[in-house]
Amino acid sequence: MMTKIIDADNMRYTKRHEWVLLEDGVATVGLTDHAQREIPGVDFVDTPAEDIELNAGDEAATLESSADSLSVLAPLEGRVSEVNRLLEESPGLVNSDPYGDGWLFRLELAHPATWQDLLTAEEYEEFIGE
Repeated sequence: MMTKIIDADNMRYTKRHEWVLLEDGVATVGLTDHAQREIPGVDFVDTPAEDIELNAGDEAATLESSADSLSVLAPLEGRVSEVNRLLEESPGLVNSDPYGDGWLFRLELAHPATWQDLLTAEEYEEFIGE
């Protein structure tokens, strides 16, 4: 099965399989299709608290399924401006709609230019070998 990659000019990817969509200095963060297949049946999502400051690499969220758990790290430095409240009632959106309603949190970036250091869609496709 091919991994769905969203190739947008304002989207980048991490080697930990997060996608980062940048709009007006705010980065929306979610798991790629590749990553969500590694943790099928997500039944709980612990998102970060709003208004906390995260450094790149800080643990930001935890996803749990009956078989496994996964830590999501902040891909960039910033302040959590919003979390996806839909995941409280419907954590499976991470699996069923990873690039849409399954997003995890939004960061108001401390240094928006650092977003360009993340992987482009082409670089991410090469990284995952598809």
